[in-house]
Amino acid sequence: MVSKKIFAIIPIALILSAGVQAQLYKNPKAPVQARVADLLKRMTLEEKVGQMSMSSLSEASKSKIAYGVLESPFTNVYDIAQQSIAAKKYSREHTRLGIPPIQIGECLHGQLSAGATTFPQAIAQGSTWNPALIEQMGATIAYEASTSGVDEALSPLFDLIRDARYGRVEECFAEDPYLVGQLGSAFVRGMQGDPAKTKTSFAFDKVVCTGKHFAAYSKPIAGINLAPSELGERELRSMFLPPFKAAVQEANIAAIMPSYNEIDGIPAHSNEFLLKQILRKEWDFKGYVFSDYGGLSQLYNFHKVAKTASDAALLGIKAGVDLEASRPDVYSHLIELVKSGKIKEAQIDTAVTRILTMKFKAGLFEKPLPDTARIKSRLHTEEHIKLSQQIAEESIILLKNEKSLLPLNISKLKSIAVIGPNANKVQYGDYSFTRDNLSGVTVLEGIKQFAGNSVKVNYAKGCELSGLDKSGFDEAVKTANESDAVVVVLGTTSVVWSGVGWNGQAPGNEPKDPFTCGEGYDVTDINPQGVQRELLQAVYKTGKPVILVLVHGRPWSISWEKENIPAILEAWYPGEKGGTAIANILFGKVNPSGRLNMSVPQSTGHIPVFYNYVNSAKGINRQHGTIEKPGQDYVYSSTDPLFAFGYGLSYTSFQYDNLKVSKLVFSKNEQVTVSVDVKNTGAVTGKEVVQLYLGNKINSISTPEMSLTRFSKIALAPGEVKTVNFTISYKDLAIWNRQMKLVAEPGTFDVMIAKAADNVVLKKQLEYR
Repeated sequence: MVSKKIFAIIPIALILSAGVQAQLYKNPKAPVQARVADLLKRMTLEEKVGQMSMSSLSEASKSKIAYGVLESPFTNVYDIAQQSIAAKKYSREHTRLGIPPIQIGECLHGQLSAGATTFPQAIAQGSTWNPALIEQMGATIAYEASTSGVDEALSPLFDLIRDARYGRVEECFAEDPYLVGQLGSAFVRGMQGDPAKTKTSFAFDKVVCTGKHFAAYSKPIAGINLAPSELGERELRSMFLPPFKAAVQEANIAAIMPSYNEIDGIPAHSNEFLLKQILRKEWDFKGYVFSDYGGLSQLYNFHKVAKTASDAALLGIKAGVDLEASRPDVYSHLIELVKSGKIKEAQIDTAVTRILTMKFKAGLFEKPLPDTARIKSRLHTEEHIKLSQQIAEESIILLKNEKSLLPLNISKLKSIAVIGPNANKVQYGDYSFTRDNLSGVTVLEGIKQFAGNSVKVNYAKGCELSGLDKSGFDEAVKTANESDAVVVVLGTTSVVWSGVGWNGQAPGNEPKDPFTCGEGYDVTDINPQGVQRELLQAVYKTGKPVILVLVHGRPWSISWEKENIPAILEAWYPGEKGGTAIANILFGKVNPSGRLNMSVPQSTGHIPVFYNYVNSAKGINRQHGTIEKPGQDYVYSSTDPLFAFGYGLSYTSFQYDNLKVSKLVFSKNEQVTVSVDVKNTGAVTGKEVVQLYLGNKINSISTPEMSLTRFSKIALAPGEVKTVNFTISYKDLAIWNRQMKLVAEPGTFDVMIAKAADNVVLKKQLEYR
């Protein structure tokens, strides 16, 4: 028996040291799995449920609850860092177990905060067709966001563009699953780091990603946000799931967010088939499932599949939703559900284990608190701003260039008119902190900076982005008549989530136009809004050379513009250096290399339009009871897009030759190399996107006539030739057959090299046995 007297003289420091050693979860050298198990067994049920909940940074330090995640406010980076310090310090030092929170940040095209670099919107990122550039951007956003304490980004989106009426088109990369998977996975690799390393840990200057929205969210009925998605399992597996699968299995994404929609009557937040069968069992996803904001509450107050919040909690935990955002409305009922025996505590443990695993892998128990002294040197640096401009320059698409009107020869111009409601406004798109002109470069300012004193720049707004006011038309026409050439800048404006101005100051010249794009801003008509087209037509009638620049978040039906306007640039929302990038392309300093990442419909009535259709989707025109011509199924129109997927012009020309396929017949254990020579036959350096499509001839099910399988963006000097090589295997031929098995069926396939989905330049046949 140990004497009390002897025990009493043992140094207190030694006792405390022994206690720390016993707390294995605090040992950074211990395996993650062991740390999680040690911490979990110390937690009460209430503490576990707290880890499955979310609050805000500002509220966290006022509460005794240790929340699983905390949300950054939509303010400036300095405020966010200060709140991060307070909240994390409180969680570590004033909660029983000292469990730090995961700090959430919106990072769709830059951290949503004043002071961070604003990159082009996701739809513009997609039209770069440049995964390496997007990976570099992801790394830059993570570097900036981590400075103010952000641990997890609620991005990127792996949704496919399917309906131009849908307001969240601007948040998507593309309409094609392979392109989305490549760009999205590149974004994740940039933000999280090397997938091989992130299986065990994440670096402190990295940010874990959340893949959104799982699944088929972007195909809502009538283009209405949150509406049900109508599709079968085969289309779901063939088109909408592959990008997410790539994110999980190739990029090791940390979190997945279920979508607000329902498929076949089952909302995603209660869909065990999606979240358990596919995500966990088939793909072996190791991360955690993060609910969309209010997604669990919608089970009882919107979808009506649960009667109460408690019933919704039961559905959510059974389906595999690990954490509730943005407030503990539903999962606060988990405690009573365990105590009443409706669910087992082991189900809670499973979810909490996933959340804690992510915390330990991200080093949150050891991660230094934000250092506000580092913010100025790490955020909005010259290097980061240049990257934003480069992405903008590679994203802008030259849709038309009649008689080589572009690039403009500045030495031959005395004056240029810049007209339109988006000519003198920065437009960043949804999930941005401001639209204050002080935060970026407008098209007008970009042209003025480029022209300097050599060319007079005349400006007229002409009209608003929406509404019927034409009182500015006369001034616009007068301005055009007084100029040698006219640049008309039309478009939309999207939701701003903060309302703060540049560097956190009060808003300066924030525009007051109603939002016409972004989350929850869906439309019935994809023609230009308000009187914008009429303004363009009035300027066109002056007879001056007109260049149309589109700055918006969704494609418009521009049939009249395509027919009449000699030069058209699609700029999307081009980020804070958008005006500089557009000016560089207008005057030829930069050769446009963007390519359409979605098909542009001829009209609203043509929606949906996408390139990877099955043969019957084009229809068959029937006249007098006989089949006359496939592919012309409307009375007054073809079913073709106005501009095809993959399309984009250049100031130079490219020639394709010498298509080679290493094996014309191959089997499962073999790979095939496809090579093609590409030559710059023009007079200036340019970048070309080489596109490889495969097309199945005959299958047991209907399949797309062509599917993008590989692509490569290359730069070529005048006269230069490069050989582009692609490798394909039987996996690239696989389909979901009648038994819903993923198989490659024997048959003959077209190997197509194309400049766009409607412009195949070289083709060979390949046989799989």
